[in-house]
Amino acid sequence: GGMLALAVLLLLLAAGPGRAAAGPGRDALREELLLSPLPNGDVAATFQFRTRWDADLPRGAVSHYRLFPKALGQLVAALGVRELHLTLTQGFWRTQAWGQPPLQAPSGAELWVWFQPTVTDVDKAWKELSNILSGIFCASLNFIDATNTVTPTASFKPLGLANGTDHDLLRYAVLPREVVCTENLTPWKKLLPCGSKAGLAVLLKAERLFHSSYHSQAVHIRPICRDASCLAVSWELRQTLTVVFDTFSSGQGKKDWSLFKMFSRTLTDACPLASQSKVYVDISPKNKEKELLEVTPPPTSVYEATVQGDKRTYAVYDLLSPSLFNTSRSLNVQFKWKRPEDSSEMPIPILHAQRYVSGYGLQTGEISTLIYNTHPYRAFPVILLETVPWYLRLYVHTLTIITKGKENKPSYIHYQPAQDRRRPHLLEMLIQLPANSNTKISIQFERALLKWTEYPPDPNHGFYVSSSVLSALVPSITAMKDVDVEESPLFTSLFPSADGSSYFVRLYTEPLLVNLPTPDFSMPYNVICLTCTVVAVCYGSFYNLLTRTFHVEEPSRGGLAKRLANIIRKFRGVPPL
Repeated sequence: GGMLALAVLLLLLAAGPGRAAAGPGRDALREELLLSPLPNGDVAATFQFRTRWDADLPRGAVSHYRLFPKALGQLVAALGVRELHLTLTQGFWRTQAWGQPPLQAPSGAELWVWFQPTVTDVDKAWKELSNILSGIFCASLNFIDATNTVTPTASFKPLGLANGTDHDLLRYAVLPREVVCTENLTPWKKLLPCGSKAGLAVLLKAERLFHSSYHSQAVHIRPICRDASCLAVSWELRQTLTVVFDTFSSGQGKKDWSLFKMFSRTLTDACPLASQSKVYVDISPKNKEKELLEVTPPPTSVYEATVQGDKRTYAVYDLLSPSLFNTSRSLNVQFKWKRPEDSSEMPIPILHAQRYVSGYGLQTGEISTLIYNTHPYRAFPVILLETVPWYLRLYVHTLTIITKGKENKPSYIHYQPAQDRRRPHLLEMLIQLPANSNTKISIQFERALLKWTEYPPDPNHGFYVSSSVLSALVPSITAMKDVDVEESPLFTSLFPSADGSSYFVRLYTEPLLVNLPTPDFSMPYNVICLTCTVVAVCYGSFYNLLTRTFHVEEPSRGGLAKRLANIIRKFRGVPPL
C-alpha cells in the first residue's frame, strides 16, 4: 500500500503543474496583465489571477488544497457563502477622463455577499464573515454592522450560477473611510499560488503601486459551470488589482512608458503553476487619424475583440511561449507613440455620473446625483442604489427626478427608511435615461445631532456618505460576437453579455463628505480647569482657616541678637531697643 501511494505521488509530480491542472477534479491558474493607455495620457494596469477549482466546497468534503487558498476555501464552506466580492480601493476612478474601467469599485472598502439558502441566520453569518475577512486582509471590516449594512432588492444580482435570487440572502456594505495601504496588499499577495516570487506578481512592488493616482484590489469568489453542459459546478477565485500611473507628469512631458518605468521591475518568467500567463497591451487607435501605437519587443500575437461596446486591438505576450525569452532573459514592454498625441478630444463614455451635496448651515442640505447618457439615439434604463446613513434624515417627499426640464417618474422604486442607530436609508430606483440627456436626482435631508460619545476622534473632518451605485445594460456602438469564455481574456468575462447589442456596466459616484453639528469638545477641558482653580482657591482658604490654631505669644526679653544690638547702640550713644 505504501509503495502504491508513493508511485501515484511520483506520477503526479512527473505530470507537471500545467498538465495536472487539466485533469478532472483539479484546479487551474490563469494570470493576466492588461496595460491600457488612457485618453488623458495616464496608463492603467489591471492584474487578474484566476484560480478555477473543480470541487464541491459548500459540503465541506474538501481536505486537500493545492492552488485555492485554504483560508478562503474553509470560509466559504463553513459559513455557507455562495458568492463573495470584496474590494479595497484608494482613490477614485475618474470616468470622464479615463473612460469605462474594466472593474470599477468605490473608494474605501466594499463587501457584498450572497449566502446559500441553507443558511438560517444570515445576519449572524454576515457578522462572522466580516470579522474573519477583517483578520485575513488586515482591514477594518469589523466595523461593518447593522448601521451600514443594507439588503438591495434590484442591484447586485449574482455573477455566478444561481438557482434563485432571494434577496434576503444578500448583504451589502461600504466603508468609504477605509484607508488602503501595504498591510492590505501583503495578505492579498500571499493568497496567490506563486506569491510575489514568480510570474506577473513580481511586478507588485508596494512602493510603486501606491505611488499612483488610483489603486484597487479585489477578491471575487463565485460558482461557475464546469463545462458547456453545466451539469457540475466549479469554484472560481478571481484576484484583481487595478492601478493607474500618472506617467505624463513623471515622464518629463513624454507619454512613452515601459514596464520598468512603472514598476521598477521587468518580467523574467511565468508562474510555474499557471496554465496560462499573458500580457495584453491595448494598441487600439485613440484618435480620428486611426494612429496605431508602437510596442517593443514584437508581440507574440495580436488579438482583436469588442470590449465594452468598442473595438479594441491588443498586442499579446505569452509568457509560456519559449520564443519570448530567447533574445533576452527579461521582458520589458515599451510603448511609444508614432507622433505626439493631441489629447484635446477625449472620448466621452456613454454612461457617467456625478454626485454632490449642497446647501448652507448645519441643519438641512440636499444630495444631488447627475446621470449622463451620451448615446446619440438609444435610451436605456439604469438602476440607482443610494445608501445614506441614519444621521442624515431624508425627506422623501422632496425627491425630484428631472430630465430635459421635465419630471421623470421612475418605473420602480424601493425605499427602506432608516432607524436611528440601527439601520441606514436604502433607496433604489429604475430610471429611464433618454438619448443624449442628463438626469438630475435630488433629495433633501436634515442633519441629526449625535450623542457626544458617537463622534469620531476628528469630528470636524466630516462624515462620509458612501457612493451611489449605477447598474445598467449600456447599448453597444459596435455589435459584439459571442466568444468562448475560456479562450477570451479574463477582463472580458466577469460580466458576460447576454446578447451582442449591449454590455453590463456598474458605476460608482464620488463619496460625499458631510459636516454635522459638532459640539465644542474643548469646552469640558475649560470647565475642568476653571472648576479646579475655583475649588483649589476657595477650599484651600477655608481649610486653612478651619484647621489653623492660634496661640498668644508672651512678650520676651529678647534673644542674643537683641542684646548685641543694644550693646552696639550703647557704644554709639543711641537709646537701646
